[in-house]
Amino acid sequence: MTKPPRKPSTPLRLAPDELELNRSESRRDPQETIDRETAARSYLNLDTAILLGILLIAVVFRFHKITLPLVDGFSWREISTAMMADNFRERSWNIFFPEVSWTGPGPSYQGREFQIVSYITALLYQLFGWHDWFGRVVAALFGLVTVFSLHRLTALCWGERHAHAAALAYALMPATIMIDSSFLPDPAMLALVTLGVWLFVKFWAGGSNWLLPLATASFSLGALSKPPGIAAGAVIFYLMVCWIVEKKRKQAAWVFVAGLLSLAIIGAYFSWAIYLGRSYPPFHIAGSGGYIWDHGFWTYVKNRFYFKSVWNTSVYWFYGYPFMALFAIGLWMPPSPPEDPQQRTLWVTPYVWLAAAVILFLAAAGEITSNVWNFHIFHVPVAIFCGRGALLLATLASRIIPTTAVVLRLICIVAVALAWSTLPLVRMMKKPIAMNGKLLGDELARLAQPGDLVVAVAPDVGDPVAVYYSRARGWVFPPGGGDGEWAKFVADDATAIAQLEELRAQGADLFGVAKNATDDDDRLFVQHHHGVIDYLDRTATKLVDTDNLLVYRMTRR
Repeated sequence: MTKPPRKPSTPLRLAPDELELNRSESRRDPQETIDRETAARSYLNLDTAILLGILLIAVVFRFHKITLPLVDGFSWREISTAMMADNFRERSWNIFFPEVSWTGPGPSYQGREFQIVSYITALLYQLFGWHDWFGRVVAALFGLVTVFSLHRLTALCWGERHAHAAALAYALMPATIMIDSSFLPDPAMLALVTLGVWLFVKFWAGGSNWLLPLATASFSLGALSKPPGIAAGAVIFYLMVCWIVEKKRKQAAWVFVAGLLSLAIIGAYFSWAIYLGRSYPPFHIAGSGGYIWDHGFWTYVKNRFYFKSVWNTSVYWFYGYPFMALFAIGLWMPPSPPEDPQQRTLWVTPYVWLAAAVILFLAAAGEITSNVWNFHIFHVPVAIFCGRGALLLATLASRIIPTTAVVLRLICIVAVALAWSTLPLVRMMKKPIAMNGKLLGDELARLAQPGDLVVAVAPDVGDPVAVYYSRARGWVFPPGGGDGEWAKFVADDATAIAQLEELRAQGADLFGVAKNATDDDDRLFVQHHHGVIDYLDRTATKLVDTDNLLVYRMTRR
């Protein structure tokens, strides 16, 4: 017997026809009612089993090589986050004073997002000792929260089948795997704002009043974790406006008050972060450049809003052609809008989130394309539309229950996505490109005496990876921070030697350089600053000279 169509998972208002149907069902044979309830429970159990299976898939991909050192394509940003975790544990547990270790003895406070990931990691260090991969574990756990919250949000908006497909797409997308397994604040941001939006949608659809404060707290923490999370608030604003249109002014007023409170907290924290970044060396505020008001509108137009960079990132890093095709199909052919007015309102939710993320990108394209993990805010709607595209290809727009052919098509779609996108792109992004920087740091850690300060030039100039793995404080070289360009070598040896002497005067004890250290102009340190090496040969003691590394002990003057 063909199964009856699934009822929406959302507590919707019942139309008169549905009420009459319920009355007629209540007059049916009791045994038939029991059979139907048993079948419904079995179906719900199947949905739960599928969700658990998707979560298991997400675990496998996010925890694979979880102990990899922080030397992958995101090394630079991961190291700064890791240093803040170190300094919470070793110097101060005050979460409002995040501090890095690559600008000398300190204090080196910086204007940063609210440090949820680094603080939790610091607590793990305190309990279990220091392991550089603990931050990856924390990020991966937040990634699992995103998978679950995305699934339940999609189920409320588009139903369980689309929820399964969207969650599976998120679990397998190269971009989400990479970001969710990196020591970055972005996994916490997306997990918390997605959880907050899902709880709010449940509240909006008739859930408990307690869901509103929980949703507000979760969303606020997510936006504090990373400002792009604010874009997801467009969904909450949209549903509040829908209530106003329906003349449900009391409910809308409560949402408005909660929203104002959330924005006040977010605004207060980031005002403090800006003040902190402007008050202490190296006078650095994370994410403070690259916006349309910094570069100017016509600069953005001239650069075509960085769409070429977006395309290259999408094809060669984050998605690959299979996921891009699924996204295009799902966006072009969405599910039919439901007849119920409340469900039709929720049906629009993925589009609202996507539109808000696009607006955010148009305002901050320079910053987002320079720090590509900021694309993470897109990944909830992208996963939903990818899931929709996969369902369309698998069922060929059929509404019937799954058949063997449908299951086989889904398996083929997943296999193509894995072979052409997930496996090769994740492998590429996780290449240990900064390994020489870690080796340099390990060598500095071996040679350093307690209290020594180090100066290090990593393979990617400006990356503090060598300072981090030296387990000491010190400087990147050229010295970084503020508005200066510190991913490029200075023009001549005389200027570089002057910088080095200034660091010596501030207490620098060890100088190390990876022999493949290259700046943004593709200049090799050992060639461009050959005069600096000659100067160190005369004024310092050479401790290490291998095929990959040079290390000197700098004598006092």
